[in-house]
Formats: sequence, structure tokens, C-alpha cells
Amino acid sequence: MSPRRLLTALAAVALLALPAPASGAPPGTGYQVGVGIGDITGEAAEVGMLGYADPGQTTAGLASRQWARAFVVADQAGRHVAFVSAEVDFVTQAVQTEVLRRLRAGHGAAYTDQNLVLTATHTHSGPGGFSEYTLWNLTTLGFEAPVFEAVVSGIVRAVDAADARLRNGTVKIAEGTLTGANVNRSQPAFQADPAADRARFPGAVDTRMTVLRFEQGGTPVGLLSFFATHGTSMTPANHLISADNKGYASHLIEDGVHGVDWAHRGAFVAAFAQTNAGDMSPNLRDGGAKGPTDDEVENTRIIGRLQADKAQELFESATEQLSGPIDARGRFVDFSGVQVSGEYTPDGQAHHTCPGAVGQNFTAGAEDGPGPPIVEEGDLNTNPLLLVAGIVVNPTPSAVRQCQAPKDVFLGTGSQDPPWTPQVMPLQVLRIGQLVITTAPGEFTIVAGQRVRDAVDAQLGGLTTHQILAGYANAYAGYVATPEEYDLQHYEGAATHFGRYTQSAYAQELAGLAAALRDGQPTPSAVQPPSLPRNRISVRPGVVLDTPPLGRSFGSVITQPAAAYSRGADVHADFVTGHPNNNLRDESTFLEVQRQTGGTWTTVTTDAGWQTTYRWKREYLGVSTAQITWTIPADAVPGTYRIVHHGDAKALTGTITPFTGTTRSFAVS
Repeated sequence: MSPRRLLTALAAVALLALPAPASGAPPGTGYQVGVGIGDITGEAAEVGMLGYADPGQTTAGLASRQWARAFVVADQAGRHVAFVSAEVDFVTQAVQTEVLRRLRAGHGAAYTDQNLVLTATHTHSGPGGFSEYTLWNLTTLGFEAPVFEAVVSGIVRAVDAADARLRNGTVKIAEGTLTGANVNRSQPAFQADPAADRARFPGAVDTRMTVLRFEQGGTPVGLLSFFATHGTSMTPANHLISADNKGYASHLIEDGVHGVDWAHRGAFVAAFAQTNAGDMSPNLRDGGAKGPTDDEVENTRIIGRLQADKAQELFESATEQLSGPIDARGRFVDFSGVQVSGEYTPDGQAHHTCPGAVGQNFTAGAEDGPGPPIVEEGDLNTNPLLLVAGIVVNPTPSAVRQCQAPKDVFLGTGSQDPPWTPQVMPLQVLRIGQLVITTAPGEFTIVAGQRVRDAVDAQLGGLTTHQILAGYANAYAGYVATPEEYDLQHYEGAATHFGRYTQSAYAQELAGLAAALRDGQPTPSAVQPPSLPRNRISVRPGVVLDTPPLGRSFGSVITQPAAAYSRGADVHADFVTGHPNNNLRDESTFLEVQRQTGGTWTTVTTDAGWQTTYRWKREYLGVSTAQITWTIPADAVPGTYRIVHHGDAKALTGTITPFTGTTRSFAVS
């Protein structure tokens, strides 16, 4: 999570047991598979966005909706795993806890913290406020209950749909390489790693892509891709909710390849998940600072298309079928004080982790999300301003400062009561035949991620032949740099929460889970993450009142489309509207583009399409407008079209009333 103007936000704050058999999945030969999708779009206006930590970056409409995509696989013994890829910056512990609670109510013991994986694509263009930890809610000025509910309920709908659709099927795997879709934005830190580690990543990038092909009765129903590149094609200047490059890749496969439109979503589900993307940027110029072009939307499309094209190639070539047992192991580990064996440390000596803290170079941000010009990455000299600010806002015990060395601590996020960031972290190792998926709640650099994979592989001893490390999983506790990278205190090292041996601790604990999976041993948790409902507060006032301008009504068209357009042109229409946070319209839409067919109007796209944008603007007081744009596709059917806007207005009494506005018709040729 790259900070930007973090000090402004700080000032504002100072005011298994194996799972039970899958429901509806009777034993048979091979696997049963199911896929599902759920809308998780949060508040579209005036809510702080999560990722760049810029309090000034607030939502102002939709470039695309956010989705959660779920994949469930069950074996003939009834054991199953579920993998969810959600288009958010990261998954929070509160989200995981509530999703599990609701799934338990609907499915009993089928889905647990051992066999359910919730991961994030790491888009930096979605609303935040869905954590119970202070640091993650700074830029939203607190907890945002509507965003939290949107994320949780959408994930649950996705898993419910995948579970309900379980049918006899297969999972096939293919692996390849994709170049030109990422660069290493932290080259000096990477160069600090031993030569043997660096040699495994020519060009200092992880080009590996793994694709899973899901079929039911021989018919493809899903694609799940894993590739490391940040969700930062859209910049801090963006105010529209966007699923970024991985979301666009999903759109290209679902809509472009399989023809799944807004009305048939779920017929084919394509997700583009992360791996060890900590130092992997999609911004190919200036060491990760700039995208391939000067247009952030075009950059999103370029990096998304590269991933989609390679994933589709691997999908079509996938012939190796996963077979064998499905199994899972997981536990919660308190990372504030893990005793790490010398087997997992660079010097071969025992060490330990520390209570969470971020260093002063955390405020410098990364190349693709720079912070204020207070300190530079890698500067090991104490900055007096940050030292004083940290002491005033978030005092850190001297023992923690010593433990975190050579990090110069800015915020002792784990030393507060309650802590500002999570300390008890969820870890998992899951098996689908010859594939193992290792999960952890952090942003691993490519070398740190590889060391974890190596530790897990060493324990599995050939039991599996493929491994994926899924980062950003089930909770979030910053970055994971290697000890050698940590010493340089670039952004990734400064944002490695639990000290110099964080990566070593992850390797050790995940290797232990792999050994337990190998030996069929249980992995009970000695600790559980705390529930922090007292942190669910917000200082944002929310919507008070919507009023139309004098002489207008809600839904009135202010700017009509022209009479005719050619394909490829942009159609604009402006409406009098209400605040979009009155109704998030999840599983619905703020707009429709309709084509006249005989005597009826047929919807051809909604705000779920990547050809439309919905911009909300507060004109003054309670008066606001909706600015809708449709870029006419090159293959649009010639004919007569119109744009419809759906909104909701809030009266002074609190009553919310829906309304609809419609433009005049226009011709497309």
C-alpha cells in the first residue's frame, strides 16, 4: 500500500479438521467444479480510495464495477477448496471473518479458514474503509459500512453461486511466461539479494504465469490466471472506481472471448489473481514510475490485454489434468514474536520477528505511488519531522525500535492497544491433486516469494509438482522483503511490518503447514485474530439531502446526445441526479445503453461494461449531476440508441426514492 500525504490523514485520525462434504456434490470419479461471480462495488462518490493512501483521492463515479470471482473444486471424498479473487486493493481480516460467518450459516462446516481463500487483485482504484485496523482506514477517515457490506455480500454471493453450480468436471493446468507486462520497481533492493537468488529472475522480473482451466462435462466454464504485476496502471489522479489491468483482462476473456454480457455473467468466469507482486510494477518506464504511455486508461488496457492474451493461449493449450486428493491446512500465527529457526535465516542463526511497524521510508512511497517529498527511499538518516510525528501520534517502545533495526520506525503499528495493523495472520497450504496453493497476507517481493515456495516444496517432497504463491490473501499486513532487501530500507523493506526476519518467519510457518499436509496432521491455531468492532467508526457525514436545481427534476437530461454518431465515437449525456451512495446498485446498474429493436428497447451494455463511464459531480449543496459516456464499439450494430440513467434521491426526511431518466434517441452508423 503506497502512502501519499499520509501525515494529513494521521492528523485527521488524531481527532481443519478437514471440511465436510460439499453440499450438492455427491461422490463420484474425478472432481466436481463450480464457478461464480458477485458484484462487490462500493460507494461511488466522496469516499477515500484504498491503495495510494492519498486522502484527496476520493471516488467520483465508475470506470468499471468491482467483482469477486469464485472457483470451487471438490474431490470424490467430498473434500473441497474454494478460491476467490476479489477486485479490491487487499482483503481485510474483518472481511474474512464475516464471509466465513455467513458461509457457515448457509453451508455449515463446508467452508472454513483452512479451505477458503480470499485474495485481492490489488487494484488501487476502489473505495476503502472495510478494515477494523486504523492504518488502513486513514484515507477514508474511518470505517465505511456500505463498502464493507458490498465486499462481504458480493464475495458470499460468488461462493454461493460456485457451490450451487458444482458439477462433474476437470481442472487442467498450464504454465508459461509473459514478458513486457511488469518491471522491477525496486532494483537496488533486488541487487542486494545473493547472486543465486537473482539468477532465478533474469531481468529482475517474475515472468511466470500459471493458468487453471475449469471444465464441466468437457465444456469450459472458468479460467484462473496467476501473474505478478501491481494494480497501479491507474494513477493517484484517478477518481473513478476501476478494476485496473487485471479487471480489464477478465473483461476481455469473459466478454470478448466467451461473449458473456451483463445479463449472463457467471456463464464463464475469468479471474486474474496475484502472486508475489511486491516489487512488480505494470509501469514499464522510468523504473516503474510511468506506464507504457502517458494515458492511464490506455495503460490499463495494454497491461490487461497482455495478461489476457497470454492466459488465453495457456488456457487453450492446457492438457495436464489435475488429479488426486484435495486437502488443506491452515492456522493463525501471531507474527509479533515468531521464533525463527536458523534453517530459514541468511546467517543460519535463530532470530525472531517484532511487533508490527512501518519505517520512515514508508512515507516515501514506491515509484508508481510516490509520497510527499519528505524522505527518499533508502535514506537511513533519521528525519526529525517524521520522528516527532510518529512519537506524537503513535509512540513506539524502544525495544521495538531495536528489534526493527535497521528500520528507522515511523509508526509502531503493532504497539498500540488495539494495534493499528493486524498482528495475527492467516496462513494456508492447499492441495488440488499435483498442485499446491500457498497463501499469505502480504505483498512478497519476487525473491521473498521464491524462498517461501522453496521452503514449502522442500516439505512436500515431490507430493506435488506445481506450486502457486497467492499473496494478498485473507488479511493484509504490508510487504514481505527478504532480510537482505530489508537492510536497504527502500519502500518495500520499510513496509515489511514484522522486522528483518518477516520473510524467514513466513517461510518457516508455511513449511510447517506443508509438512502437516504431507503427513495428514491437524494444524490447530493457538491464537485467533481479535474482533475490533470499536474501530468501526467514521467521521464522514454521509448523504444529507439531494435536491434538483430550480425548474428541473431528478432524471432530467441536461445535455442530450447528438442526433447521429459513427462507430468509435464517444456519446455524452448529462443528467440531474442524486448521490450514488444512496443505493450502490450492486448486481444492478447506474446506466443502460439501449438499442431499439422493433417496438422495444434492448439493453446492450451497462456500467459493468468497459465502454461506459459514469461520473458523478456535486454542483453545489445537494445538487449533483451524472455525466455518462459511451464509447461506441467498432462492432456495434447500426441502429437507433438511447441512454438511460438510474439513480436515487434522498429527501430531508431520509426517504430514498428511485428515479430514471432517458435521453432522446440517436443513430449509430
